[in-house]
Amino acid sequence: MSDRDLKLGIFLQGGGGHWRDPAVAPDGAADIRTYIEAARVGDQAKLDFGFIADSAYISQDSTWPLLSRLEPMTALSAISSVTDHLGLVGTFTTSYSEPFTTARQLASLDKISGGRVGWNAVTSALEGVARNHGGQTLYDHAERYRIADEYIRVVKGLWNSWEDDAFVRDVAANRYVDFDKMHTLDHKGEYFGVQGPLNIERSAQGHPVVFQAGASEAGRDLAARQADAVFSTWTSHGDLASARENYVDWKRRAESYGRNPDHLLILPSITPIVGSTRAQAQEIYEESIRYDDINHALKYLSRYFSFYDFSRFDLDKPLPELGDIGANSFKSTAEYYLRTAKERNLTLRQLALEAANPPGEFVGTATDIADKLSDFFVGGAVDGVILGGTIANIRRFLDDVLPILEDRGLRSGDRTGTTLRENLGLPFPVNTHTRQRVGV
Repeated sequence: MSDRDLKLGIFLQGGGGHWRDPAVAPDGAADIRTYIEAARVGDQAKLDFGFIADSAYISQDSTWPLLSRLEPMTALSAISSVTDHLGLVGTFTTSYSEPFTTARQLASLDKISGGRVGWNAVTSALEGVARNHGGQTLYDHAERYRIADEYIRVVKGLWNSWEDDAFVRDVAANRYVDFDKMHTLDHKGEYFGVQGPLNIERSAQGHPVVFQAGASEAGRDLAARQADAVFSTWTSHGDLASARENYVDWKRRAESYGRNPDHLLILPSITPIVGSTRAQAQEIYEESIRYDDINHALKYLSRYFSFYDFSRFDLDKPLPELGDIGANSFKSTAEYYLRTAKERNLTLRQLALEAANPPGEFVGTATDIADKLSDFFVGGAVDGVILGGTIANIRRFLDDVLPILEDRGLRSGDRTGTTLRENLGLPFPVNTHTRQRVGV
């Protein structure tokens, strides 16, 4: 039995495939029933959490799943009422929202769900998001992460407004709360001024688990200081050595900030496709991408470059030099695609189609996929993965691959914890004021 336990999440929104695929609900991104279906699949399989990505900007250049989709807080609130164990992780911006509101909403959902909530804190990388929130231009990359660092510190401070046993609710003594255990924040920083306290008590897990998704230098440092988990994309490129190098880097940074590196989980996304043979798995993959087209693929690629218009270039020639386009958007992803195109001499058509439909590193038999996951997990490159793709493909993974992982001792067949934090193996966050009170 491994000392570690492979963590598993599942993407909840949209059905996970192209809207023209008959196996996918065409309106799935805006239909709570598709979210609930995925959540129930994850809940029944005792996966650790469901994940909802988000962005607050669209245009005619956006790909179809982004044009009409449910925002995370509303969707997760509905999902919380029909699931029992599944963690609920939603994406919320630190650049164009107020920390008090975010802290209150997430803490409320954490109470509603019995301590199952996680927050994917993102800085927003599209200029249109700024224009939707009263601004004209996006904060530059470095400033977005300075804002995010202060924002997360404020939210965590607000989550510590009440000590865990502050609400005594002693009817006989007519004593509802111990105000000695209420604490105002009185934060006055570079970007935010927040008094507090928060008007919601702490949850069964103390406060929500913090996820972070940036892979740039600034993003890595932010995760190392503030996050409990990193939503990484490195293993989608299929390179174990690169994944291990990045894993070690994140852990080293966490340790440099005085943290236990085991308390920063690295969780990339994969899209597994399982077949009874490798040939059948490849057929399933090819069937799934035949509904795509080059226009959609170009739009998908362009989003990482602030919706740069790639249609001006010849589709069947290598991508020309783009300079620093994308440096202030999805920086690390844009850099990856530029590097990939150059190293492999890909045409624009090849690059776009590969971006929209990543090649199948996790396409094969159940044993093939279990072997690869084992290599990444045992080889010190991941702490777990988030499962994407159609519900049908995820069901095949859960039916065929998960039992192999359990038989190998890489993942327990049960979840004994009641909170997301417990199931992820993360420590309960002791309230800073309680620590001061008891001299911990």
